[in-house]
Amino acid sequence: MASVQKSYQEINEKIRQGKAVVVTAEEMVGIVRKKGAVRAARQVDVVTTGTFAPMCSSGAFINFGHTQPPIKASKVWLNDVPAYGGLAAVDVYLGATEPTFDDPLNKVRPGAFEYGGGHVIHDLVAGKSVRLRAEAYGTDCYPNRQVDMTVTLADLKYALLCNPRNAYQNYNCAVNLSERTIFTYMGTLKPRMGNANYSTSGQLSPLLNDPYYRTLGLGTRIFLGGAQGYIVWPGSQHNPDVPRGPNGVPRSPAGTLMVLGDLKQMLPRWLLGVSLQGYGCSLSVGLGIPIPILDEEMAFYAGVSDDDIVTQVKDYSFTRSDPLGEVNYAQLKSGTIRIEGHDVPTVPLSSYVRAKEIATILKEWIREGSFLLGEPQHFLPTVPRPGSVMRPEEAGRPADSSA
Repeated sequence: MASVQKSYQEINEKIRQGKAVVVTAEEMVGIVRKKGAVRAARQVDVVTTGTFAPMCSSGAFINFGHTQPPIKASKVWLNDVPAYGGLAAVDVYLGATEPTFDDPLNKVRPGAFEYGGGHVIHDLVAGKSVRLRAEAYGTDCYPNRQVDMTVTLADLKYALLCNPRNAYQNYNCAVNLSERTIFTYMGTLKPRMGNANYSTSGQLSPLLNDPYYRTLGLGTRIFLGGAQGYIVWPGSQHNPDVPRGPNGVPRSPAGTLMVLGDLKQMLPRWLLGVSLQGYGCSLSVGLGIPIPILDEEMAFYAGVSDDDIVTQVKDYSFTRSDPLGEVNYAQLKSGTIRIEGHDVPTVPLSSYVRAKEIATILKEWIREGSFLLGEPQHFLPTVPRPGSVMRPEEAGRPADSSA
């Protein structure tokens, strides 16, 4: 059977005409198993993905508008959460993991922050009023030295969700070999491998359905926080050069995304402030990516199942540095994994239910024609695929680069 070749333009025209065939990544598993990659590529145009989990490297750029007289804010607090004011005048960046400067719970139990930047972002998106305080050293052109006011998201002149590292491509399964309970960004871990925590949506996870980032880069349009957003760059700690399985899926943490979108268009259901006991605050982010099925190779990758995706079990107490073993996501989702002769209960930090909801929403947006695919203008750095010749732009370099 001849190979399948489609372009973004062809798929987008089908979307405009209401003729595109769109399925979720969960549905694609059965289609590829039943029909094979070539027939699946002929049938399906777009596969939608989703993930919803704490993503600590998140935050928002905010402009709160000029005061009278003007102020050049150097120290800023939103509901007592410090924001970075080292930009210009009334521009600030609010980080999701920044806690309130005087959280009373932290005085009782260090690291037990109740409220932080992620909660402020959620409150703003939920339409709640937020207290904004700012201090300044004063200049001739910005004489105001202090401001204290209440704002809502509608009051803000500019609010942009800009997350430096989201949608981690696979992640460790965390356990604790020590004799005491430890508190981590992977949640509370009981002693002597009392539980195993993980935080990836498996077969629905965006970067696991395009493991070599063939369709991901600057300009890729995505579901972000309940609205349309974009991939703008590889995320911090992006590291594609890791061991991979025969299906191309990394066996350890690999790619990441830097993403942005208009905070004013987002919904509180998909941006949720969270507190992780003993670690601090974060923001659970809803993110979904449409994967265009350009050819049978993309159909094969998008047909990945939980059985095909493995991750490493790591000790977060630093008792041992080497991985304790590998498990797949079908095993993790079963509720128990077996590690070194022990049956260990598993706990997800990500929500598969909400990831499935995101993939379904994105599917409907595309089917109704309100969401077109964004063709990448600059690809994420990647590694060669088996049997392929990598173009310079696929490696994250300009096409005319000699590097």
